[in-house]
Amino acid sequence: MEKRVILDQQYFGITLNRLAAQLIENHQDFENTALIGLQPRGINVLTRLKKILEKELGKEILCGQLDITFYRDDFRRRDTPIIPSVTNIDFIIENKNIVLIDDVLFSGRTIRSGLDALLAFGRPNKVELLAFVDRRFERHLPIQPDYSGKTVDTLSSQRVSVEWEEIEGEDKVILYTQEKTDE
Repeated sequence: MEKRVILDQQYFGITLNRLAAQLIENHQDFENTALIGLQPRGINVLTRLKKILEKELGKEILCGQLDITFYRDDFRRRDTPIIPSVTNIDFIIENKNIVLIDDVLFSGRTIRSGLDALLAFGRPNKVELLAFVDRRFERHLPIQPDYSGKTVDTLSSQRVSVEWEEIEGEDKVILYTQEKTDE
């Protein structure tokens, strides 16, 4: 498998700061806005953005974690069961502006599941989508991010991995491509 770094550590941080600045521009003091990260990997984006936003605004930002396991359309089609993660939304989302956060937007199915799961907690005023990486040409559903850190054009055979210093040892985004075999 061939791998290529498409966002190195320096630009990774710049990208997070740009996303935080865009959120501040659109939500100002976050008085009626909450950030909700999709389990498992959207939580990493959420955690970093929360830290940047709270430092910049000097106040705590309302955040939650949402598990979509039982809302997935492929939940019962897998050979091995999916192990659910934690959902932690300890606030009322009714009439709030929600920013749903995930690391990679690919087919749109995860986001659709996230929207279904979110509505189980109430009816928000508005829902926006933030994707750290947008793989724009492989969408199965008409879902587009309001905020995207990096847009990449990929094939369905390729894989994008957002790696975090806390987990993998370094902040970076890698594009994996299946090596071609001569047959």
